[in-house]
Amino acid sequence: MSGITVGLIIFAALMLLLVLRVPIGIAMFTMGAAGYVYLTGGETSPLLNSLKNLAYARLSNYDLVVIPLFLLMGQFATHGGLSAALFRFVSAFMGHWKGGIAMAAIGACAGFGAICGSSLATAATMGQVALPELKRRGYAGSLSTGALAAGGTLGIMIPPSVPLVIYAILTQESIGKLFMAAVLPGIIAMIGYMIVVRILVTWRPAMGPAGPRVAWPERIKSFVTVAPVLGVFLVVIVGIYGGWANPTEAAAIGAAACGILAVVSGHMRLKGVIASALGTAQATAMIFLVLLGADMMNTALALSQMPAELAVWVQGSHLSPLLVMVMILVIYILLGCVMDSLAMILLTIPIFYPMVMGLDYWGMSQTDKSIWFGILALMVVEIGLVHPPVGMNVYIINRLARDVPLKETFKGVMPFLASDFIRITALLFFPVISLVLVRTFQR
Repeated sequence: MSGITVGLIIFAALMLLLVLRVPIGIAMFTMGAAGYVYLTGGETSPLLNSLKNLAYARLSNYDLVVIPLFLLMGQFATHGGLSAALFRFVSAFMGHWKGGIAMAAIGACAGFGAICGSSLATAATMGQVALPELKRRGYAGSLSTGALAAGGTLGIMIPPSVPLVIYAILTQESIGKLFMAAVLPGIIAMIGYMIVVRILVTWRPAMGPAGPRVAWPERIKSFVTVAPVLGVFLVVIVGIYGGWANPTEAAAIGAAACGILAVVSGHMRLKGVIASALGTAQATAMIFLVLLGADMMNTALALSQMPAELAVWVQGSHLSPLLVMVMILVIYILLGCVMDSLAMILLTIPIFYPMVMGLDYWGMSQTDKSIWFGILALMVVEIGLVHPPVGMNVYIINRLARDVPLKETFKGVMPFLASDFIRITALLFFPVISLVLVRTFQR
């Protein structure tokens, strides 16, 4: 069998295991090991020789230290009450508009994503903070849950972002450049979601009634409360891209700063510190297990020569590069039905990245193309967090809003998905959206 045939069989078996609800890390490791044994003639010795170095080769990578540090920063923010402060700040300025509280929830999600890096954590945390207020103000259940589920995706769109760190490690790209490239698309995503809310409440005003106007002294007080959070974000991003701190150092500074803020504000005590450490350990273990599973899978695929054969086939097929990219994006959307964002990045980048790098897109250099594709892939991956049938953010928010039927929540996210598709199309045809800040700060 050809390498592409072997690779497709491995993928088909992997999809079957995922449908049977086998954990993604274990499923990828199992199918990677099985494929490796088949490709080496049924011998287990090559597999064992590969396994003895696999874990060390991956987990000894110094760049991976960034992941638990960013996760710890998010845990401190969650248990330290910083999410509530962000929501109060944004709602103080927007709550008197029609749909203002829903827009404030989206803005708070973006702010929390700047110190968290996880969409699921952003959705869960902001859902607990914003849902009671949205319900108290009489917002429609579909708008409340839809806005929070979509807003939660900003957790991986606004840097720091764990999937972007993984992408940088897999492609040997600069973490700082990827973070900088994600800032403008992340802001556009936030504004797009707010526009969707505005359109919905203009169409049906009863969905999001306006609240009372907050006095300026209260607004200033709320800003003073969240100003340190903005400082943490600037320290992390500017520190990394400015060159005075590498990603690990900046992440450590950010985690320490969030921890200090949480303790000084009085919202986190010893119990919160312990919960933050345990939450970080559990999330890190899950991510590293998926990393090992993906490494085993990608080792088997590399042995099959599937990525190389596929790249050669695409280049020789004379298909339009734009058509190839659209096909890749569609595959990402379909994969979002059965796996999470991190698994998609780990599984597909070793296959799609060589294909994209071998094609010409708008005359971009290899570095620009690598950064653009990373942001584009991240955008499409985030859609998997809200579109049916999986939509992890949808299930998290719906679990918090028990009085809202799941059907209403999925109905509520559809307008936000339309905003996502418009944004992805814009980035596809105008790569400068993701490159303008990188090029500006290089000068």
